[in-house]
Amino acid sequence: MITSPDSPTPLAWRELLDKQSIHELILTYCRSIDRLDVQGVRDCFHPDASDTHGSFHGDAEEFIGWAFKLLKRYDATMHLVANHLATIRGEVAVSETYGISHHRSDNPDPRLNLTVGFRYIDRLERRDGSTWKIAQRIATTEWVRAPGQESEWPIPKDSATGSRDNSDPLFEMLRTLEK
Repeated sequence: MITSPDSPTPLAWRELLDKQSIHELILTYCRSIDRLDVQGVRDCFHPDASDTHGSFHGDAEEFIGWAFKLLKRYDATMHLVANHLATIRGEVAVSETYGISHHRSDNPDPRLNLTVGFRYIDRLERRDGSTWKIAQRIATTEWVRAPGQESEWPIPKDSATGSRDNSDPLFEMLRTLEK
């Protein structure tokens, strides 16, 4: 924790940069889940990472297979993160991230139209001076809400919408940086 903003030390700057890197890793994970970007999710984990996610318990690669099978049931998902705290000890960190995920489908089945309050409790490691990645994740479910169809509002046909692949407007905008 930085104690004096008047004279930050190199160590304090390093901690700020590490916390920002960890936060961006969590955001990248959420974006990759919502855009159905398998490689993007894979890149957030160390190869030997474990994940406990709802009823799933296994390694990161098994989690990816399990998650993407479920994600394809939905027409759209959106993972929003809120409170995020990271405690760093050298090359190891623990972070807690609160979030809400929306899962939407045209199917009226309430199991396919959920809003879930969750927390990601992560052990992160920076191995060999590389980037921070998840070594262990526990995703807790704090609450679940399944609204009825009568609470849905249709998206007008002429509205800009997202897509769950690399044709999403985000990726089009990112490609403009390559020119």
